[in-house]
Amino acid sequence: MPATPPSLPLNRADVVRQFARRGTLEKARFLYDETAARMIDRLSYIRLQPQRLLDAGCGAGANLPLLRERYPGAAYVGLDACAPLLAAAREAHQPAATLAAKLGRIKARLAGSAPQRGAPEFVLADLADTRLPPESLDLVWSNLALHWHPEPHTVLAEWRRILRVDGLVMFSCLGPGTLRELRTAIGVAGLRTATPGFVDMHDFGDLLVENGFADPVMDQETLTLTYQTPQRLLEDVQALGGNPAQGRRRGLATPTWRARLYDALEAQRGQDGLIRLSIEVAYGHAWRAAARRNAQGVTHVQVSAIGRGRPARDAAG
Repeated sequence: MPATPPSLPLNRADVVRQFARRGTLEKARFLYDETAARMIDRLSYIRLQPQRLLDAGCGAGANLPLLRERYPGAAYVGLDACAPLLAAAREAHQPAATLAAKLGRIKARLAGSAPQRGAPEFVLADLADTRLPPESLDLVWSNLALHWHPEPHTVLAEWRRILRVDGLVMFSCLGPGTLRELRTAIGVAGLRTATPGFVDMHDFGDLLVENGFADPVMDQETLTLTYQTPQRLLEDVQALGGNPAQGRRRGLATPTWRARLYDALEAQRGQDGLIRLSIEVAYGHAWRAAARRNAQGVTHVQVSAIGRGRPARDAAG
């Protein structure tokens, strides 16, 4: 791992501003829903029954039903830095969740099982400064949000702070191979603008260990999207977060600027007549360790961790 933790050349205010313009993120659900389903598949191999979980970068709360289905007894906290998205989450989920919680408690009593937790809680805060109590969560879940924070290492440190010992972090984020065809087209067209950068999954594995997590598991896959037109490709790029990179071209794109980019994308058409766009998705999970090593390699153990057992982590069954 590099001596200096990787920082991303992103403008934090632009990230929030661009997501505030995207309604409930419905146009990006084609990717968010797919990665969420794959994360849930990975959780199926892990024995974990959280009492309280955090959806970090929850957006409009689209993952709430999925997490409630997986962990019906867990209290849900959704956190995001974008106020309009949280307003949409509250409108969509809090009244319905309150009713669902009541029905869940009735069904649980009839079935003799543990009751479902109450209405979800939504918090407006930065991923690296959640203001949540220390060691108050059993699971941190984050779907395609970590790559939009300019200092992912500080986010991981915060997640360790709020997780209980032996709590789990599970996340997905975009990797360096994302948008490579678009970057190539921008270069070919001679357009001067910066594009977002992403952290390699191997660096994330090292960062997890450095920030007090144990047994990190990282893997990645590349999804290939295909398009009939350059315009449709750029619409999806906008839906997924746009371009909040530092040094990006300011102001509206002129017709000439757009035409040059369209032509460069057109030149990439394959033999099947389609234009392709790569999306590299990294998946990671790790356990919150009781001890944390500092830069000199000294291990510190928290008093709260002494005498605490370690839960089973193998596949159920």
